[in-house]
Amino acid sequence: MSIGLGIFLFVIGAVLRFALRVQAAWIDLELVGDLLMGAGVVVVILGLVLMLRKRSTVTTVHTAVDPQSGESVASRKTDVDPLP
Repeated sequence: MSIGLGIFLFVIGAVLRFALRVQAAWIDLELVGDLLMGAGVVVVILGLVLMLRKRSTVTTVHTAVDPQSGESVASRKTDVDPLP
């Protein structure tokens, strides 16, 4: 979703920067286009980084028999590797 939003922002910014020839006294449309294109690039890069980051989960299950009661005891441990 963030990659699509970044592309959308970039396209709208490019239209404002290069395609429109409207003059407004209260806003600089070329500057707004530049800002939107920059924001679009940042959002696409962030989206790619978040999509491609590696996260691994390790689940370990130990099963043992309690010597006093004779019941089976299971313990489960899950580790998630933090980001580097």
